[in-house]
Amino acid sequence: MNHKRHEKLEKIIFKKESYELQGVIFEVYRKMGSGFLEAVYQECLEKEFELRNIPFQSQAEITLSYKYIPLKQTYKADFVCYDLILIEIKAVSEISDTHKAQLLNYLKATRYKLGLLVNFSSYPKVGIERIVL
Repeated sequence: MNHKRHEKLEKIIFKKESYELQGVIFEVYRKMGSGFLEAVYQECLEKEFELRNIPFQSQAEITLSYKYIPLKQTYKADFVCYDLILIEIKAVSEISDTHKAQLLNYLKATRYKLGLLVNFSSYPKVGIERIVL
């Protein structure tokens, strides 16, 4: 393995947790395929997280802040896993730059450093984008 690639791999944040979450996502996609509403995938992911004993909060209400001042408005994440990683579920033909910017903004406005943007309507495989702050 070349040295630069090795350095990059070592810098992947929450590598173990991300790998486990991707396994859950792939399993749900393998069993359900594409074509359902986001709520169906939300429930399936909850079941699979429970089966694998992965700590998660579903529809987690998160306080936003502006210049470190808490806002009245909150953000409801599809999932917070391991108390480290935000997961946003989509069931769209393709992930747009707007979806990516939205998740990046959620990361900026919260204490989280990693988000997974998951598109279950992607074919032939589920789409997973890592957004790192």
